[in-house]
Amino acid sequence: MMSKILFWSGFGLAVRCWQLGIQMRPFLEKQALLGFPVFMIAGGSFGYWLEGKEQEGNKILAERRHNLMEKRKRRAEREGTTLEGRIAATAGVHETAVGTGGSGGADQI
Repeated sequence: MMSKILFWSGFGLAVRCWQLGIQMRPFLEKQALLGFPVFMIAGGSFGYWLEGKEQEGNKILAERRHNLMEKRKRRAEREGTTLEGRIAATAGVHETAVGTGGSGGADQI
């Protein structure tokens, strides 16, 4: 978490330096010094917000993965097969050449 905040704080610092460079103003001018912490705080705040969104996304993905596995388990129990058996039954599906016909075999997979 801290690495994202530090990265985006550094990005804010780089943006401020870039801004002053475009304006061709000195970096260490007394009036310009206040802008550096402001841009760093803004960048760090964005990094903190982004970290929270990433954690939310990971939590949602883990929940969906769990729900999908439960659904597959219930389906396998209903059909009377195991999940491993279903995977083994489809193991050689793509090993044979399949064509749609009419092309003389040019579209075989």
